[in-house]
Amino acid sequence: MKSSAKKIELASVDDLFSTEEGRQDAKLEKIQEIPLSELHPFKNHPFKVKDDEAMMETADSIKQYGVLVPAIARPDPEGGYELVAGHRRHRASELAEKETMPVIVRDLDDDAATIIMVDSNLQRESLLPSERAFAYKMKLDAMKRQAGRPGKENCSQVGNDFGKKSSEVLAEQVGQSKNQIFRYIRLTELIPELMDMVDEKKIALNPAYELSFLKKEEQVDLLDAMDSEQATPSLSQAQRLKKYSQEGHLTLDMMRVIMGEEKKSDLDRVTFTSDTLRKYFPKSYTPQRMQETIIKLLEAWQKKRQRDQER
Repeated sequence: MKSSAKKIELASVDDLFSTEEGRQDAKLEKIQEIPLSELHPFKNHPFKVKDDEAMMETADSIKQYGVLVPAIARPDPEGGYELVAGHRRHRASELAEKETMPVIVRDLDDDAATIIMVDSNLQRESLLPSERAFAYKMKLDAMKRQAGRPGKENCSQVGNDFGKKSSEVLAEQVGQSKNQIFRYIRLTELIPELMDMVDEKKIALNPAYELSFLKKEEQVDLLDAMDSEQATPSLSQAQRLKKYSQEGHLTLDMMRVIMGEEKKSDLDRVTFTSDTLRKYFPKSYTPQRMQETIIKLLEAWQKKRQRDQER
């Protein structure tokens, strides 16, 4: 059990020293034990830190073995330190009731800190679309600013000494096409409510990309139209919404008409809202248990119909 718990913690932390440069830096820098209360989140940190099952496993591992890979932070002018890498380990340490955690303190400018922060999180297996979108945007903006600065250090970090654009370098680093990078970044134009629906897989990525071209006030109206019609836009519907918006003809009434259209995928689908069903079940019932109960009742109803037909 101990060896497996150790593997869990190792798999959960950010792989900060995967490069030779990182390992050499670690040898030269001193690891300090810093109180958790003095470590603050990175400004506009795009990655969500959730108390999910993986977090609990990491906290359990830290409780047994401690933090195996130190976090990276930089001095905060207002006091304490700003975490650059290690937000999940910080939260897991709190859950493990630790008072301090190992940290490497570096003097980093905003752009260098942003790049390290993004890189240390992009290695995670499962990232939400919103996390990927804002991470790509933050890193690309930082890379572009660095590319505008002369000097050897900039060339080694951004790669523009080979004549490549920052977006091309980023695409190579994350294993995505340049087009896909920009499509993700475009999602940052969505209002928070629509972005949440993308994260929750209520709206697919391709329709979400088209919706990002709607004006902010149009996106707010779209929430109203989706709620009144109990529907989310397909790709073709999102494309039409974008077209009418660009032509200056998109109204709330038009949105309701478009969202009220019957989709091919919905022709054989029967849906119930949670509010419709909830009144028939105890509050303790989960959606899964509600579904299982409905299936059992339908099976009993079908058997009764068959018996009635055989009489």
